[in-house]
Amino acid sequence: MPYTAKDYSSLAGMAGFGETLLKNHFTLYQGYVTNTNKASDILEQMLKDGKTSSPEYAELKRRFGWEFNGMRLHELYFENLGGKTAIDHYGPLGLQMQCDFGSYEMWEKDFKATGMMRGIGWVALYQDNANRRLFNMWINEHDVAHPVDCRPILIMDVFEHAYMIEYGLKKADYIEAFFKNIAWSAAESRMAPKS
Repeated sequence: MPYTAKDYSSLAGMAGFGETLLKNHFTLYQGYVTNTNKASDILEQMLKDGKTSSPEYAELKRRFGWEFNGMRLHELYFENLGGKTAIDHYGPLGLQMQCDFGSYEMWEKDFKATGMMRGIGWVALYQDNANRRLFNMWINEHDVAHPVDCRPILIMDVFEHAYMIEYGLKKADYIEAFFKNIAWSAAESRMAPKS
């Protein structure tokens, strides 16, 4: 069953994210959905045709991870945007941040510092499924550096397409706009249930 691009047009009008920036970003995301479907279809046909030992199969199999993760990371990113309220410091996520970082402010400082690192990629707040611990991580490429058995809780795109149209080289201003628009309820909903 093919993947379908989700509609994130409800984010239009979000402070700090202009119409052109969002439209371009949505188009880029739709490309990942399209390419995930294409790669999946070709791989399925190559499997049926017995071409699994070919270099083309191997390369496309690797490429599938890039396209699929590009699709999913964008979905998580868009879905944790559009919020209008601050984090509940006494909710499950706020309390876990205090436990793992000492305070929400220390978590935020670390997340923003990770986002300001030189390079392109993603910043992700992950939760380790084994011990519920939270940590911030840099993801350089869609298909590289995802920690095993961890849940993505909050995703911030720091590829240039996410901010250059609006902010030029002022990545810090983009990060501030991102923080003003976090949908904390979406992030909190991704946490592992307490056992």
